[in-house]
Amino acid sequence: MNLLSGLEKFGLDQMDTDHLFEEEKSDTPARKAPEPVPKKEPVHSETEFLLDKSIRCPVCDNVFRTRMVKTGRVKRMEPDFDLRPRFQYIDTNKYDVSSCPQCGYTAMNRYFTHLSTGQVKMIEEGVCHKFKGQKQPKEEPMEPYSYEKAIERYKLALYNTLVKKGKNSEKAYECLKISWLYRGWIEELSKAEKKDEKTLAECRKEEATYYEQAYEGFLKAIASENFPMCGMEESTVNLLMANMAYKLGKVDIASRFISMILTSQAASRVAKDRAMLLKEEIIAKLHGKG
Repeated sequence: MNLLSGLEKFGLDQMDTDHLFEEEKSDTPARKAPEPVPKKEPVHSETEFLLDKSIRCPVCDNVFRTRMVKTGRVKRMEPDFDLRPRFQYIDTNKYDVSSCPQCGYTAMNRYFTHLSTGQVKMIEEGVCHKFKGQKQPKEEPMEPYSYEKAIERYKLALYNTLVKKGKNSEKAYECLKISWLYRGWIEELSKAEKKDEKTLAECRKEEATYYEQAYEGFLKAIASENFPMCGMEESTVNLLMANMAYKLGKVDIASRFISMILTSQAASRVAKDRAMLLKEEIIAKLHGKG
């Protein structure tokens, strides 16, 4: 049966309707659907997360620019076992120091403006009179700090802290930050196609040295200072020390700090959860040895 029968009266040709839904054959080749273009992941640089901020030196009154992180733009990632902060595309630890290029006064940002009159005098005598000033250009390209430069700035901060007779916690925190920077440098060097084994070995040695100094410094600070310490509450410092002690092979001390966290009413749930994970890791390791 022809589905179009009866249309002949309109003068139309009869059409085959036996294959009504069969696609017409065409002499021209079928047009291929365009292949999807793969999306290119944007290449991010530390530069896009940085800004220059003008600050006044509390020692020599010089106004200078210091590089800081645009905190609203960085994405926080899971920290290291010892609370070393991690952010996507940038190591923010490199930018936590301000250094006056004229007089040499240098400190971590949280301490930079907190100087007593006596400390200003000590820095003037112990740093400024010896420091070879560096002229800061009016227009400086926004380049990220290398790990080498960042570590140099932290060493200047530690030098100033020693001169001004700063607290043990401040010295310990600076040593810890320097150790973290060496760890970041190691990670950067390890990604290179051609590894610089000599520099890697030097970085590992320096990381361990500053880490041990930080640990000893925090032990002294806990015994002589009040909390908060370096902006950290007691449970946070205890968690830091537990992880540091465990890394340094001091399991008994690590267990003591863990116990302090787990029995503390002031410790947060996050701190207790992290302490419990470390406790389980210690137990598993001890059982494995046995």
